[in-house]
Amino acid sequence: MMKKQAMNWRQQAGLILVFGIFSIFGTLSGININGAIANIRDLGPAIAGLVGGPLVGFGAGLIGGMHRYSLGGLTALPCSAATVLAGLAGGLINQFHKREFITIQGAVIFMAFFEAFHMGLNLLMVKPFDQIYVIIKNVSLPMICTNALGMGIFVFIIHNLVREKETQEQKELIESELTVAREIQMSIIPKIFPPFPERLEFDLFAVLEPAKEVGGDLYDYFLLDNDHLCFTIGDVSGKGVPASLFMAVTKTLIKAKADIRLEPDEILYAVNNELCADNDSGMFVTEFLGILTISSGEIVYSNGGHNLPYILRKEGTIKMLPRMAGMALGVMEEIPYNQARVKLNPGDSLVMYTDGVTEAMNESGKLFGEERLEKILVGLTNHTAREEVEAIMRTTREFVQEAKQSDDITILVLQFTGGK
Repeated sequence: MMKKQAMNWRQQAGLILVFGIFSIFGTLSGININGAIANIRDLGPAIAGLVGGPLVGFGAGLIGGMHRYSLGGLTALPCSAATVLAGLAGGLINQFHKREFITIQGAVIFMAFFEAFHMGLNLLMVKPFDQIYVIIKNVSLPMICTNALGMGIFVFIIHNLVREKETQEQKELIESELTVAREIQMSIIPKIFPPFPERLEFDLFAVLEPAKEVGGDLYDYFLLDNDHLCFTIGDVSGKGVPASLFMAVTKTLIKAKADIRLEPDEILYAVNNELCADNDSGMFVTEFLGILTISSGEIVYSNGGHNLPYILRKEGTIKMLPRMAGMALGVMEEIPYNQARVKLNPGDSLVMYTDGVTEAMNESGKLFGEERLEKILVGLTNHTAREEVEAIMRTTREFVQEAKQSDDITILVLQFTGGK
């Protein structure tokens, strides 16, 4: 059942006029069957009543009935009366269902029974009986079938239109909710750059572009104390709302567990155990986490199955950080993580990214790949962190062109300046 909205008088008048004219057309388009005319005159008022209620049905029936009566003939009175009654009957059904639209099957049965009533009304009112009997015998079956079929087709169309409208409304509601979800998600990602304008020893810039309204990539950075900066980048399995929720939980846990007394591997270990607890969804997140000693440029880091970052030296050389054992977070509890150290000299950058960069696909199905990324990085000497991120994003978009973004893209660049 589908709910119809209440109509104003202009809409009701429009329906009366439209279906009244349709009723007249039903009369004029009648088919001669052995000297008798089979028509669909009652169909218009009946539909008007089902859609708009008794007043609309009566108005449309009155138009069609008056036109039929003006044509005269043996059946003028009962046929015109039946047309008015068809509109009233449809309107009463509308009232009975309390504006719930009738089913296709119910509409077909209603119209078939009403046309049978129409035939019976002629048999009761028209004399001589022998003459009207011959007419009814010839037209009753064609009229019953034609009107019932017409009603079925009309109601089927109405049901589809209403269903499409409801689907569109639901889609718009979902899109609206996803827009809000995106705004909420993006609000928990730091977006103010430079994030620590008073700290001239390092430069930070990041970007996150979800493939859908919401995504599962994350990045974060925060000071543990005056001399230590914690930073992280991650990629949740899957996309959409579930991934965004898992991403928010992961980011919150990292910030809650990070402590100056803990090493990066210990932080990942603690977060992993928390994510594994009651993880019925089976989701996981790859995570790279490092702590920069601001005074020296030394980074101690740990990797939970994430893409290996690059060190971009000031003189233009690049080097991928060495691989280390480390499972994605959320897969299995009590998994140990390793850690390593790397030294940044003034002007060096640590370039972190998610696989949305290297696995970006163009219209030909080719991947962006690590080689293209490395060629970009080689040419980014003496650039700020923002310029490095923007150059990677620009080149990625140029490669993808019009192809649809297949995965979330996140880039985080930490540049050590060594300045005071």
